[in-house]
Amino acid sequence: MSHEQHPTDPLPTRAIAWSEGSWTTAPVAVAEDGSSLRVTAVEGSDAWRHTAYGFVHDTEHALVAPFPVGSAMEVEFHADFQEEFDQAGLFVRTDEERWMKAGVEYADGVLGLGAVVTDIRSDWSIAPVPEWSGRRIRVRVSRGVDALTLRAAADDEEFRLVRVVPYAGERNASAGPFVCAPTRAGLEVTFTAWRQTAADAALH
Repeated sequence: MSHEQHPTDPLPTRAIAWSEGSWTTAPVAVAEDGSSLRVTAVEGSDAWRHTAYGFVHDTEHALVAPFPVGSAMEVEFHADFQEEFDQAGLFVRTDEERWMKAGVEYADGVLGLGAVVTDIRSDWSIAPVPEWSGRRIRVRVSRGVDALTLRAAADDEEFRLVRVVPYAGERNASAGPFVCAPTRAGLEVTFTAWRQTAADAALH
């Protein structure tokens, strides 16, 4: 007899096919190489709203799929950033005014780990991780009933807690890998995994 998954059962881990996602903004080029996806960003692509800079950018290249409460999404990619504000990671989006991007970004000459959280206006948190440069980066976001929990790691190191973000459970949301190149052309990022699994059971 087949077993029906009970609503409270943990979600099984599964790989998400690149074809399951849709782009918020199309990149210059996309190429599949086996299980990997190489994305070339448009010069000037970015996501930001108002705060401090006075502009609105809504041109990130995010490949997103449904992101329900109780699930987590993870992406893996290689980061060898060298130009100001080169960035990649995982994007969570409800609409143009409510979203989060989490991952690594090259800013002021140093690779940083952080997030931009936007609810009408954007904020930005970042901490230096120069030792992550050129390594395989893993970003994981768990969705609870009222929050997103962001964790990240390099290679096979343990995930570190980066941020906890208020995010209403009744919102529809989608999520997946993203790339932005605010200041230059030619940025390529290779994503090696995109998966969905159960949300983290505990914050600590």
